Amino acid sequence: MTDNELVVPGRTPLNQLLWQFSYLQFLDFLTTVAFLLHGVREGNPLVRLALSWGANPLASLLAVKLLAIMLGLYCWRRGRRQLLLRINILFALLIAWNLVALILRGVHA
Repeated sequence: MTDNELVVPGRTPLNQLLWQFSYLQFLDFLTTVAFLLHGVREGNPLVRLALSWGANPLASLLAVKLLAIMLGLYCWRRGRRQLLLRINILFALLIAWNLVALILRGVHA
């Protein structure tokens, strides 16, 4: 068993945090694609820049998400449990916000 797989009572295992992070990145990817399809402007300036520089917005978005996954892997390899947990909470809130924005856009359309 490696350090990354150790289970500490009351704490989420680090490998589970990485899976959660990856899943949240996928959900963020899907909500961003939904935004693009419905004409909603991307709120993250770095993602917006990547979308404008790339020839294909979908490929640019995938590249951004690949970089995010690489950062998540870096945190996982370095044992940065708290940082990964906080990022997961942030992305969970961001995805909820994105879903509310999409629903409100649909109501007002």
